[in-house]
Parts: sequence; C-alpha cells; structure tokens
Amino acid sequence: MKLASYKSGRDGTLMIVDHTLTTCCPATDIASTMQAALDHWDSVAAKLEEQYTLLCEGKHSGAEPFDTSRCAAPLPRSFHWADGSAYVTHVELVRKARGAELPASFWEDPLVYMGASDAFIGPEDPVEAESEDWGIDFEGEVVVITDDVPAGTTVEKAANHIKLLGLVNDVSLRNLIPGELAKQFGFYQSKPWTAFSPVLVTPNELGSAWDGARLHLPLRATYNGELVGAPNAGQDMTFDFPTLIAHCAKTRSLMSGAVIGSGTVSNVGSKDGSCCLAEIRCLETIRDGKPSTPFMSFGDRIHIEMLDAAGSSIFGAIDQQVVRYQPSRD
Repeated sequence: MKLASYKSGRDGTLMIVDHTLTTCCPATDIASTMQAALDHWDSVAAKLEEQYTLLCEGKHSGAEPFDTSRCAAPLPRSFHWADGSAYVTHVELVRKARGAELPASFWEDPLVYMGASDAFIGPEDPVEAESEDWGIDFEGEVVVITDDVPAGTTVEKAANHIKLLGLVNDVSLRNLIPGELAKQFGFYQSKPWTAFSPVLVTPNELGSAWDGARLHLPLRATYNGELVGAPNAGQDMTFDFPTLIAHCAKTRSLMSGAVIGSGTVSNVGSKDGSCCLAEIRCLETIRDGKPSTPFMSFGDRIHIEMLDAAGSSIFGAIDQQVVRYQPSRD
C-alpha cells in the first residue's frame, strides 16, 4: 500500500496512491490525515488496503491522476523525528578527512539526534536558506514510521512496530555545524526542514528488497542533472532499523508516527557515489588535500529517488531547488 498527503491545512489530506504512482483517491472516509491513520492503524489498515487494491485494479470510482506537485510530506508533522547515523563508514570518512580517529564506541552504539518535526516539507518544495555561506547540503536517507513503541522494546520486537517506509532529504547547513557541535549540545540551526518522498509505503510493497530490518536497493542522488551517488541502502548499514528503534525507545516510549531515519546512505569506499556533498568533499580532501566541490548554490537542484528491480520508482522522487529566503525582521 502507498499513502500520500495532499496539501491542506497543517496536516494535509490523506490519499491512497496506486502501485505505479499514477492514480490516487482520498482516504478521508477512513482516516482524514496520515497521523489519524497511524493512531488507529490496527483498525484502519485493512480498510485502506481494500481501497488500495481497488485503485490498483482500476476499479475505484473515486480515482484521479496522482499529482506530486500537490503533495505535502506524507506525514506533514510528527511528534517525534529521530535521525540516526547508521552508516558508520560515513562518519569514519568525515573524521578521516579532518585527521580525527573514530572512537570504537561508534561501531557499538548508535548515534542519534532529534530533528525538527513540527513541520516537514513536500517532495517538490524548495530548500530555503538565507545565505549560501551556510554550506547548504543534501542528505539522502531512508526512514521508517512506527506505531506506538513501548519503552524498553527489544530489537527483536522493534521490527513489528515498523508500519511505513519512505525517503527524506535531511538538509544540512554544514558551515553552521562546527559551531553548534563545539557547544556539545547537538544540531539545531544547522538542521532546517526535512523534505519527504511523495509517498510512504507499507513493507509488503518492497518484496524481497526489505528483509524486515534493511532496505536492499540503491538510493539515487542526482545533483544538477548528474548522478552523483547510488549506494545500496542495505549494505554497510551498521545499525539496522530495529536496532535504531530499540535504541530510541530504551528509556521512553515512542508515539505513533515516530519517524526514525537511517542517516546518510553510504557504502564503504563510496564506490557507488555519495548521497551528500560533504562525503564527496571528504574524498577530495583525502585525495588532494582540499575539497574542490562547493556546497549548494541558489538555483541548484537535487533529485533523490529509489527504483525497484524493474526500474520503477517506489516512493516517487524528491526534487528540490535551492532558493534564497528573505526573513522578516519584524
């Protein structure tokens, strides 16, 4: 099953989307919003699935063309957004570029931060920044959405709480990060709004590519029309999604609609390219002594997408342009 949200108010209108991302229909007679569906997943999932089947068979009377330009983030805002750094090879590369050793604990215990979840943005909404000097970067990631997860949930049981999967562009302002990390209190200004793929999908949509813990398909990042990365999201993922969920729920419960991110998808040696500019710059620094690829400029475009084995888009594409915003000084 594939679900989206058309823009409407703060929380959008829940839409059911067919397997090919061609047609859709409102789900408002079952659940008005994505959060409402997640809050009552056990009682509404089967009803949504019935409508999805009719839609895919071309038998739904309310079918209409699916328009990604109308899409908000499938979950326009969440009570909880925790982003991990599951691909430790990415962290190792970043530290190597600046001559720093990676502590052994990074391979044994997940690194997670809480992001801004009060407003996610749609797949075609612009990346807004006041200044190019902030070091604007994209980060292609896989995310899972959970139902209620009790505190102390084990890794073995955590997998049962994964209800939906999607993609995100977790935008980073790289030149603001060092100052924030120097305070030893995590990201805040350096992490603006996160963009989501047009749809979230249930695990059964992914077939054998989803093993219950990792998604084994390449995540494609195309920057200004050039494919710069297609690392496989199932490879070199040190901490799988059940491990990340159990880590986040160690001391407190997670509420339905919690979004858990993988961190930037990265393969050892970046042999299949990179899903962020920071990694490209690190490789250049290791090779040449300094980076040569600049961060994003106004007008640049990033396209993030995952294709199935047949070459069809699974989640739809994140396709964003960087624009300057003019802040109100009132």
